[in-house]
Amino acid sequence: MSAFLTSFPRAEKGDVKLKTEALKKVIIMILNGEKLPGLLMTIIRFVLPLQDHTIKKLLLVFWEIVPKTTPDGRLLQEMILVCDAYRKDLQHPNEFIRGSTLRFLCKLKEAELLEPLMPAIRACLEHRHSYVRRNAVLAIYTIYRNFEHLIPDAPELIHDFLVNEKDASCKRNAFMMLIHADQDRALDYLSTCIDQVQTFGDILQLVIVELIYKVCHANPSERARFIRCIYNLLQSSSPAVKYEAAGTLVTLSSAPTAIKAAAQCYIDLIIKESDNNVKLIVLDRLVELKEHPSHERVLQDLVMDILRVLSTPDLEVRKKTLQLALDLVSSRNVEELVIVLKKEVIKTNNVTEHEDTDKYRQLLVRTLHSCSVRFPDMAANVIPVLMEFLSDNNEAAAADVLEFVREAIQRFDNLRPLIVEKMLEVFHSIKSVKIYRGALWILGEYCSTKEDIQSVMTEVRRSLGEIPIVESEIKKEAGELKPEEEVSVGPAQKLVTEMGTYATQSALSSSRPAKKEEDRPPLRGFLLDGDFFVAASLATTLTKIALRYMSLVQEKKKQNSFNAEAMLLMATILHLGKSSLPKKPITDDDVDRISLCLKVLSECSPLMNDIFNKECRQSLSHMLSAKLEEEKLSQKKESEKRNVTIQPDDPISFMQLTAKNEMSSKEDQFQLSLLAAMGNTQRKEAADPLASKLNKVTQLTGFSDPVYAEAYVHVNQYDIVLDVLVVNQTSDTLQNCTLELATLGDLKLVEKPSPLTLAPHDFANIKANVKVASTENGIIFGNVVYDVSGAASDRNCVVLSDIHIDIMDYIQPASCTDAEFRQMWAEFEWENKVTVNTNIIDLNEYLQHILKSTNMKCLTPEKALSGYCGFMAANLYARSIFGEDALANVSIEKPIHLGPEAPVTGHIRIRAKSQGMALSLGDKINLSQKKTSL
Repeated sequence: MSAFLTSFPRAEKGDVKLKTEALKKVIIMILNGEKLPGLLMTIIRFVLPLQDHTIKKLLLVFWEIVPKTTPDGRLLQEMILVCDAYRKDLQHPNEFIRGSTLRFLCKLKEAELLEPLMPAIRACLEHRHSYVRRNAVLAIYTIYRNFEHLIPDAPELIHDFLVNEKDASCKRNAFMMLIHADQDRALDYLSTCIDQVQTFGDILQLVIVELIYKVCHANPSERARFIRCIYNLLQSSSPAVKYEAAGTLVTLSSAPTAIKAAAQCYIDLIIKESDNNVKLIVLDRLVELKEHPSHERVLQDLVMDILRVLSTPDLEVRKKTLQLALDLVSSRNVEELVIVLKKEVIKTNNVTEHEDTDKYRQLLVRTLHSCSVRFPDMAANVIPVLMEFLSDNNEAAAADVLEFVREAIQRFDNLRPLIVEKMLEVFHSIKSVKIYRGALWILGEYCSTKEDIQSVMTEVRRSLGEIPIVESEIKKEAGELKPEEEVSVGPAQKLVTEMGTYATQSALSSSRPAKKEEDRPPLRGFLLDGDFFVAASLATTLTKIALRYMSLVQEKKKQNSFNAEAMLLMATILHLGKSSLPKKPITDDDVDRISLCLKVLSECSPLMNDIFNKECRQSLSHMLSAKLEEEKLSQKKESEKRNVTIQPDDPISFMQLTAKNEMSSKEDQFQLSLLAAMGNTQRKEAADPLASKLNKVTQLTGFSDPVYAEAYVHVNQYDIVLDVLVVNQTSDTLQNCTLELATLGDLKLVEKPSPLTLAPHDFANIKANVKVASTENGIIFGNVVYDVSGAASDRNCVVLSDIHIDIMDYIQPASCTDAEFRQMWAEFEWENKVTVNTNIIDLNEYLQHILKSTNMKCLTPEKALSGYCGFMAANLYARSIFGEDALANVSIEKPIHLGPEAPVTGHIRIRAKSQGMALSLGDKINLSQKKTSL
């Protein structure tokens, strides 16, 4: 230290570079808590007179942090010289030095230093350069706010400046000062130029919107005065101004014209803005508008405009748009909505395949499905278009279409002929075996006329190809082999395989397998690939239509002929399954099913007729009824949430008798957004007493340690802020007291906390930011190191307790369909199996305990979990704020043989896309399985 102090005078004749480096070192030392009392005059003598811009900037930082007063609070004598330097810089010909000095003066808290500078600061308002003028406004504003006696006429001065100013940034600063210092003057200025607001710059327009909002929020009677101005700002060229003006208009007026104008503005913003995040944010505002009962009808008229957003390629934007349109659809606009959606569906066939095209097509199918269920008259227009997707390569979209068709054909009797006709048209082109099975079931269940039944049999024969299958396949391969025999080099006996079949491994078949497979009919291809489950479905369908045919046709000969044809098809499939031609042999279950169907057709008993042709349809009817009840129940719950209930004893608000500050029941949206941006959680903590800050305080060291430390852990989505309180419990001064942290898991320390000096029994707060990259448990650990003043020993160290970051801060309950759950369960590669080890004795109570502990949502309906049988299985789902999915399957039982007080046993299987998610969720379940006794 002494060597450094002595080097500074030697820098008197040194170059600027040397002085710059020395000044930087001084600033760092002062920030680290060093006291350098003898250095102030040296800097005033050798550094302050320099005109270098880098030196000037560093000096402003130095003057900001250096102590300017004596221990008794009086200003240092040397600061008089510094004050003169400030005055010279405020009169400097260079606009950068003037402007940066004015910015620095905003941070000064010593009135004695500012008082001599006031004439120079006032003079800067008339400088030729806008950089100087706008910083002069800020300097005057902060001085007026902190020391009003230094410039009591500041509002009047700035108002006159604002009237004559032409630069947008200067006007914005001046207007902002008037808003906070003298709102009446700001309103007077606005009233004089309210018709020219559209010509102002966007930064000034934003401040005007804020002023209007605050004035009308505090005094609703002023709304009529400024609402026209807000309407004009909806036409601004700036998207930010339009967004804020629309939000302000909604809060100021609930008239249909105002809501429509604001919604139209939001829609234009979504369409014109390229950033998907902006689109999603503005869509959320539209959703918020819809939640208000009186606004919903206005938005229903704008459904077609909202659908213009579908031109955006982003899937998340499209998904939210379709959901919003579906919520707003009514009998007045459903026809137009269906026409647009049909066009979008057709577009997905013509567009070059994109990774999200299939998912978008699936979304469109589901939306059309919902429209048809809610408005049955539309189903006839939708079904012909959607039936084309049964032959689509995307199995997910085709499965959604099939589910829709199955529901429509059951609910709408008048559409059955149309659906059967379209199904027969596309039946031969279906490529997926799963869709083929579903189509077979629909045709077998709902073909009620003799002609339709005969058409189904024709399509099945066409899809199966030549029969008997085994003989025709052997002939085909032998026939294809003859040309090859003439050029074949290998001996002829190689044409018979080890299993005894003819020519299944011929040279021709190995050289041209693709052509053979292309020539095969679809059902024949499925069977030769070894998928005999479709054969069992076919046998059931043939049995149904054969039994129905016999009840419709009275001629015995035709009955026997049809029956024999159905039995022949089943028999030839059984023969194929038992041969070695398929890639996989037929399973015993499928053999039993086909054999049962053969037996039913041979006996034709009335009991079997009732089971096949009545019971199946009743089961579907029960399932659809239960599904409809669940949908109605969920819609009822949503409507109850949205309805504003007013209790009989609620007080009535009379505007004439209400104070100005109580007139508006709404909260200040600008203040709320500012608090949200700053990560303020006061509202949440006030609503939930258990979420108090004390629950998030972690003790890091012991009370007997020389340094006591505790941390408040604040989790704000992707960031974790550690507010660490460090207390010096010794009688020594601790120098270079540093908080050293490290992380374990997918956490990253943003910056190392700066060291500080702690006086005896002093305390300080240190903040550290940690970035979170994924959902998994993380650990923050470290120590506090420090030097004792005057001691010659090495650095002292206090080890901190670990801070465990809870995964539950990132996981939120979510919903998905059964099909999506099954698909994710099959795709996710990481699984964690947790054994149930609990003291809870009731199955439902254990499930609710797990749901509460893991923030997951139970997808299994309540009806499926009702009753008591000693066993329970439930599917759980959650989604993290990072977009990661977490699935869980709870399989538990109550071991009755161990007595009524025996705890629940079983397993919980967790699946996730990432290993960390699966392991962390398993750890959480393990830690919270047992119920704590109160």
